[in-house]
Amino acid sequence: MAGPNFRFTHYDLKAQRAGATFEVTLSAVNNVRLMTAANFQRFTELLDFKYVGGVARKSPIRLVVPEPGHWHLIVDMEGHHGLADSSVKLVSAPTARAQTQAS
Repeated sequence: MAGPNFRFTHYDLKAQRAGATFEVTLSAVNNVRLMTAANFQRFTELLDFKYVGGVARKSPIRLVVPEPGHWHLIVDMEGHHGLADSSVKLVSAPTARAQTQAS
């Protein structure tokens, strides 16, 4: 597998509920992309892929998981000077009760 021709950091967020909020801290401007497992596969195969996020000009930023499933978060330097140091933490996880009430 060739993969993208730019450096990136991959965080496997595993299975997440809709509404889970992640905070990403960066040392420089980079792209932050939250994507499903299928889109992460497409990303690594250099195919078109969909994601939540984009260029992070400030830090930290927060991204919310839009639907339940297995999610991946990528920090990449495409279009920027270098790969930022990064960290990711879960700051808000919806409860099962909140999920039921929202449906």
